[in-house]
Amino acid sequence: MDYLVLLYYCYTPIENPEQFREEHHRLCLSLNLLGRIIVASEGLNGTVSGRRADCEQYMRLVKADPRFATLEFKVEEAPAHTFQKLHVRVKPEIVHVGLPHIKPYERTGIHLSPTEFRDLKDQEDVVVLDVRSDYEHNLGRFKNAITLDIENFREFPEKVQELEQFKGKKVLTYCTGGIKCEKASAFLLEQGFENVYQLHGGIIKYGLEAGGEDFEGKCYVFDGRVAVDVNSVNPSVISQCHHCHTPSDRMVNCANPHCNAHIPLCEACGQQLDGACSPACQEHPDKRPYDGTGAYPKNSNNYNPEQGLLSYRAPAR
Repeated sequence: MDYLVLLYYCYTPIENPEQFREEHHRLCLSLNLLGRIIVASEGLNGTVSGRRADCEQYMRLVKADPRFATLEFKVEEAPAHTFQKLHVRVKPEIVHVGLPHIKPYERTGIHLSPTEFRDLKDQEDVVVLDVRSDYEHNLGRFKNAITLDIENFREFPEKVQELEQFKGKKVLTYCTGGIKCEKASAFLLEQGFENVYQLHGGIIKYGLEAGGEDFEGKCYVFDGRVAVDVNSVNPSVISQCHHCHTPSDRMVNCANPHCNAHIPLCEACGQQLDGACSPACQEHPDKRPYDGTGAYPKNSNNYNPEQGLLSYRAPAR
């Protein structure tokens, strides 16, 4: 395939996030990359797509910066761009959870490689904890994983009290690419959990390096693919169509923008309901036209993809 999708993050101090955003945005524009990148004083987080040569150049230039020397890219092939736009934004955190005081580059859970995670996850003194949102773990999760009823990662801190019973066990956290686990595991340590681990590189790296064994269903991803296969060892489908309850891992957003529920909806029900999650949403006067995908790109809110004044230069070697 001619295109690559890069998933990455790095917790590292960035002294001037606004200036870095400008420079980094120009770099992405020069390489024709599309995607979403978040810059904060605590680090960098992104998912981008582009032609293979452009992505390879991007990875070389990013890692040439000493601040990102340890950054690891999760790389997947794609037939075309998986994004329609480029957004590079400055935010208070590179993943919003409301814990800006926690700095994973100072203290976080013990990193486990995919094979280490696979070998440890089924031991008696271990619990596997999914720190993702409900629509993500409903689509796919590790066998026997503990899941939390949260609509957004920022709800994670208030749910930790539900995990008190596991304080005497080894807690293995996991998420899509690893970034949420950095703060989740650090917060668990702060709350008195002593044996906290995290799947380094997340579900995506586990699929690439360990065959995705015992990951049931598909992995939700935040690009145009929506859901990707992970398990090549013992795959299964665990999600059901929201309407008819037949097995389905086809994710859509409800065509009613006032609902916008993110749900599995099989092809037949998608056509029957014209992309809506229910007859009531199907009849809503503001319902969006359904093109068979159930994906509705957000408006850019006057975000100017050309903004930025500085050109990117790789650090001197």
